[in-house]
Amino acid sequence: MVSMPGFATATEAFTAIGAGATRLKLFPASTYGANHAKALKAVLPSATRLYAVGGIGADQVAEWMVAGVAGFGFGSELFKPDYSLGEISKRANEIVRVVRGAMSDR
Repeated sequence: MVSMPGFATATEAFTAIGAGATRLKLFPASTYGANHAKALKAVLPSATRLYAVGGIGADQVAEWMVAGVAGFGFGSELFKPDYSLGEISKRANEIVRVVRGAMSDR
């Protein structure tokens, strides 16, 4: 398993990096936005991989990729208790399609 501490601020990110983290999850990413991630990437060590987790939708993947995130964690975009298995499958397939497209555009 890989440790991926959650953080919101640069101070929290550098604290996690100081403790040995090389991968960080910005959470909840949607409340901070892709520009926040881009600004953080400018000051974090280049080997640090940043993931956007929390409130990210398929329609926002491209802007987050441009901001420099290495990946995503999808929760509410993918699952809610009232979703049918078919709806979850449809949402998962759309997320995979969009992420693959954004990755191939890099």
